[in-house]
Amino acid sequence: MSAWRHSKHRPKPAPAAWLAALCLLLVAASAATASNPSPAYLFVGGGTTDATPMRECSPKALRGLQVVEIPAPAGGWSGTPQAVNVFNVFAGEVMVALGERQACGRMHDARTRDSRFRAGIGLVAVPPVGSTDPVRVGWTPPLKPNWMPTVRVGGPSTVQQEDTLRLLVRASCMAIALALGFSALMGFFGARDRSFIVHVVLCLALLLWQAVLSGLSGYPQPWLPVGGHESRWLVALSTFGYAAMLQVLWGLSGIARQWPVVQPGQRWLAFSFIAIGLLAAVLPHAALRLAWRIADYGFMVVGMVLTASALLSIRRGDHRAFALLASMLPLLALFLQRVSTNRIVIEYRIEVIQLVLTWFLVVMAYTLTNRYGQLREQRDAMRVLADTDVLTGVQNRRAGMARLDRCFARARADATPLAIGFIDVDRFKRINDVHGHDVGDRVLVVVADAIVHSMRGQADVVRMGGEEFLVLLPGVGAGHARQRLEAIREHIAEAGARMGVPGLDVTASIGLAALEPADEDPASLLRRADGAMYAAKHRGRNRIVAAGDLPPVAG
Repeated sequence: MSAWRHSKHRPKPAPAAWLAALCLLLVAASAATASNPSPAYLFVGGGTTDATPMRECSPKALRGLQVVEIPAPAGGWSGTPQAVNVFNVFAGEVMVALGERQACGRMHDARTRDSRFRAGIGLVAVPPVGSTDPVRVGWTPPLKPNWMPTVRVGGPSTVQQEDTLRLLVRASCMAIALALGFSALMGFFGARDRSFIVHVVLCLALLLWQAVLSGLSGYPQPWLPVGGHESRWLVALSTFGYAAMLQVLWGLSGIARQWPVVQPGQRWLAFSFIAIGLLAAVLPHAALRLAWRIADYGFMVVGMVLTASALLSIRRGDHRAFALLASMLPLLALFLQRVSTNRIVIEYRIEVIQLVLTWFLVVMAYTLTNRYGQLREQRDAMRVLADTDVLTGVQNRRAGMARLDRCFARARADATPLAIGFIDVDRFKRINDVHGHDVGDRVLVVVADAIVHSMRGQADVVRMGGEEFLVLLPGVGAGHARQRLEAIREHIAEAGARMGVPGLDVTASIGLAALEPADEDPASLLRRADGAMYAAKHRGRNRIVAAGDLPPVAG
């Protein structure tokens, strides 16, 4: 047994020792590689015989395309390389041709496109000097007539730089949605609150929507089974996104708090949008266009109703509705721009939509952060209530025992002193019998306040139950602890006298115990303080007795 105890208390290597050992290993590794200096450069890859990626346009691919011709510049082409890039084609095949060069591709499969273009479908050609061959572009007619494609022609460097910038914006928006969703998931594990899961679903829905909208669902190769059904995926994911967005907007608007009768409408709206999304898999093309229009206008109508409700909530002092306004106004502005011919919205439609959705997610993340703060405040308040004595406001027995355990362990680990004082109000039963329980409760409050005032705080003051209190004095030896407890005893007597109750005399008997090597656990220290308190009672009350002054217990 003695050998086991010796091994149990054997000192462990300090973290500094491990750090020093790690540094020595690093120095040794550096010395071992010093004889083999690194080359001046790093060479990767190698030469290739692969031709510029280009997909032939089969008759099947060209069937049903809407083809337009863009005339050559006045005086013909200059004979320098020309880049043609087509953006904002959301579904179907795209054909690009200039002179003898022709290429076809699909936005949702990067393997079918020229690898020099990532956000659009393009090619680079060198038409002869003076050639007047037009640029020919063909695409599948869009499901929404006002979602027209954008064709950019120019120098390869300029066109490719803009293509790269578009790709960065699209990928960044998706990365933000992914990061916010992951953050909400981690928040759920910490908070266990349903609103975090709703936010995870929202981020996932908008992430997939953006992936199909931007064509990144097919980059670097298809990771969603979109196939040739891009329009159906767009309708389904947009309506799922609308359903998720309305769920969070409904709660922020305060509409259910103002008119509880409309609360069932939240679930009905969500089911309606989800049903439209599910039907997108089987609806014919003409009905699909109608379903998408119903979803778009339905979302905006409900959004405007919720915005009006949010304004009323703000007037009533509910500042949570500001988040709805901040997130909804860009969506409403985008909707108004859709019915106009704004050139920027037409040219950068995908990027504008993604930026608006990203702004929406950022605002929702802000509300989620506030929600997390509220939950922490509520849990902190509940913890305080669970650890606090209702009558006196000091720690209750459960919290006090946990605090004593920590102080005991720290004193043992650091070899520092620890003292405790067990306080019992003298003749408290007589106070209740003579003056009534109301006065008895006042006495307990006054005694607790006097102890807290003497301790400069209530972190180490505990009500053990009834008229008994415990004072913890970490880092204080027996001599200084007696002085502190003597001050407490005097403050209790003075506070009782200030109550002004005729015939009321408030005093306390205090038992002092300082940590000794023989104390195996906090309970043994507490028992010695309790025994000293009873000794103070037997010696006439209103005094302090130290456990060290008592004769040892036989046996």
